[in-house]
Amino acid sequence: METHPHTHPHTDTDTDTHPYTPYTRPLGRSGIQVSALGFGCWAIGGEWQAADGQPLGWGKVDDEESVRAVHRALDLGVTFFDTADAYGTGHSERVLGRALGKRRADVVVATKWGNVFDEATRTLTGQDDTPAHARRALTASLDRLGTDHVDLYQLHLSDADPERAAELRDTCEEFVRQGLIRAYAWSTDDPDRAAVFAEGPHCAAVQHRLNILQDAPELLALCEESGLASINRSPLAMGLLTGKHTPGRALEAGDIRSTPPAWLPGFTADSGADPEWLGRVEALREILTSGGRTLAQGALAWIWARSPRTVPIPGFRSVAQAEENAGALAKGPLTADQVAEIDRILGR
Repeated sequence: METHPHTHPHTDTDTDTHPYTPYTRPLGRSGIQVSALGFGCWAIGGEWQAADGQPLGWGKVDDEESVRAVHRALDLGVTFFDTADAYGTGHSERVLGRALGKRRADVVVATKWGNVFDEATRTLTGQDDTPAHARRALTASLDRLGTDHVDLYQLHLSDADPERAAELRDTCEEFVRQGLIRAYAWSTDDPDRAAVFAEGPHCAAVQHRLNILQDAPELLALCEESGLASINRSPLAMGLLTGKHTPGRALEAGDIRSTPPAWLPGFTADSGADPEWLGRVEALREILTSGGRTLAQGALAWIWARSPRTVPIPGFRSVAQAEENAGALAKGPLTADQVAEIDRILGR
């Protein structure tokens, strides 16, 4: 098990000495510095399912390729990795822990808790919002990740009861005092719920959906007011902003997008990507691919331009995807004029 030195990397209590650069951003008010781009580790968890058989992963994975992709990301300057205990029912944490190995001290690791699952059958079995479960889940995550602390611990129940969340916020403060975590956050798209966690001294972020097609002005305003980082899941709209989808192309079985749940717009059962959404992407292609960017790099550049607090966390399953996503860092954010033009095109 890796131990961490008393002085953490990427830490500076005076964040004012760190101007926003294309490469690093502060993780809210925690004093932790992260790469402006994080990597989301949902897909590398492989296949898993809900109790009713609904796929919850992104299809089959090659663990060795996942490890190579993490190593490539590290080499390209990515220092922030976001996973969850439920991804692949523990498998994502195990793969990430193995990939980081002795380089654990060089990175900021975020994971999540709140879901209950059966690792043997790779099935999600329920949810548990009790403080006792939070402690059990953290202990298990530390073991799978092969580390003695998590840098950012996130509640994974987006619609948890706010009163119970206040209790869990206090539990997280206890974890900070015990040195088990450095900071915490809530993964939710509800600004009122996020505000409950924001009251905690060691709350550092909100994780929420944000991409060029799905803006989140209220959550970005909360992050600004409360001094939090905005960690952005679905920055590529579940793949719609990669340019790799065409109308009528069905997705493989085992991919959550092949039978999309109600919260996942932009895809239809059996026929893949929604043509209307793809039309919007096409209308933005010229702006997003400016400056030699790929479509995906342009989508990430929009997020950085949207707010200096944003840290998008695109998913990946291959070295090639890791290289493309990390390549966005060198190109930086879009200009204010480009952002205004995008709003005009989308009628915002």
